[in-house]
Amino acid sequence: MQIRSISADDTLQLRRDVLYPGHSLDAVKVEDDENGLHFGVFEGGELVTVVSLFLGRGTAQFRKLATTPAAQGKGFGKAILAHLTSICSNENISLLWCNARDTAVSFYDKLGYTKNGDFFIKDGISFIRMEYQVNRPMTSKKFEIIPAIDIIDGKCVRLTQGDYNQQKIYNEHPLEVAKEFEDLGVKRLHLVDLDGAKKGAVVNWKVLENIAGKTNLITDFGGGIKTDKDIDIVFECGAALATIGSVAVKNPEIFFSWVNKYSADKIFLGADVKEEMIAVGGWLETTSLSVFDFLKSNIAAGVTNIFCTDIAKDGLLQGPSTDLYKKILEQFPAINFVASGGVSNIGDVAALQEIGCSGAIIGKAIYEGKISLNELKTFL
Repeated sequence: MQIRSISADDTLQLRRDVLYPGHSLDAVKVEDDENGLHFGVFEGGELVTVVSLFLGRGTAQFRKLATTPAAQGKGFGKAILAHLTSICSNENISLLWCNARDTAVSFYDKLGYTKNGDFFIKDGISFIRMEYQVNRPMTSKKFEIIPAIDIIDGKCVRLTQGDYNQQKIYNEHPLEVAKEFEDLGVKRLHLVDLDGAKKGAVVNWKVLENIAGKTNLITDFGGGIKTDKDIDIVFECGAALATIGSVAVKNPEIFFSWVNKYSADKIFLGADVKEEMIAVGGWLETTSLSVFDFLKSNIAAGVTNIFCTDIAKDGLLQGPSTDLYKKILEQFPAINFVASGGVSNIGDVAALQEIGCSGAIIGKAIYEGKISLNELKTFL
C-alpha cells in the first residue's frame, strides 16, 4: 500500500464509479477542486482509494472519500484518514470534518468522529456532518499499563539492553506472574519470546498458550515471528496481537501481507531505536532508516498499534525517552502509541501519559520493586 498525492482529475473516475455510478465525470467534480489536496491509495500499482482535502483556517474538510468495492474492508480508508490527520496536525488545524452518508456513520464512529447537527438530504442521499478533533486533550486518551514478561527456557527473565549475558530470572513460572498482574486489574500483557528472537522462529509458544488459556489478559506476543507459519502459531496459541519488529524493516512485503490478512488491529509494530535510527537484529545492527520515515511508511499502510523502544534506555531504569516520544506523537497524533524502555518510577509513567502515549510497557521497574503494585493501581 502506498499513499501518494494525485491530481483532481485522477480522482474523478473512482469518485464516479463508487459514489455516483452512471453519472458523467464532470458531474462529480467539486467546487474549488483546483484548490484542494488530492490523495490516492495504491495497492499493487492500482488506485483503490481517493480523497480530497480542503484546508481552511483552523478547520479542514475532506470530500469524496471512495474505495473500490473489492478493496473495501481492508483498512485503506482508515489509512488515508490517518494521513489526512497528520497533515492537519502539521498545519496546526484542530478540526477535520466531512459530510458523511448515513451508510458510513458507523465507519466514522469507530475512528473517533462525532456527529454534529442533524441529517440532511442532498441529491436524494442522507448526510450528516462528522467531526474529528485532531489534537485532542491528552487526558482524554485511554492509557494502559502493559507489564512485560520476557521468556527464556520457559522462565520469566529480564535482560539489560538486550544482552543475553546479562539476564536475571524473576520467576520460573510465567503463568504465576501473569495471574498476579491480572488479579491487580491489569488488562494487557506484553510477552516476549527471547529464545525465539535469538533462533529466528517461535519457541516458547506453550507459555503463550498457557497464559492465553488460563487468564483473560489481552496478550501480545513477539520474538521469532519471521514466517507465515510463525504468525499462524502465535494466533492459534491465543495471542490477541502479534508483535513484529525486524521483519517490518527487512521484509516489508510479508509484513504488509500480514497487516492485510489479519487486519491492523491484530498487529503491534515495534520500532527499536538508537539515536532516532531504526535498529534490528537484536539491536546489534543500526540501519540508516530514521524512526520517523519508518513510521510514516507503515502508518500509510494502515498500521495503527505501535510501540517504540530506545535501546539506550532499556533495562537501565534511567527514565524513558520522553522527548523522542513527544516528537513522534506530534508528527503522528492519530496512532495508538505505546512507550517502552527506561521506566524507573511511577513519575515516569505519569509523564508518558501526560505527553499523550496510549500506554507504557513496564518490566524491570516492577520486578525490581521500583514501582509497587499499589502504585500501578492508580493507572488501572
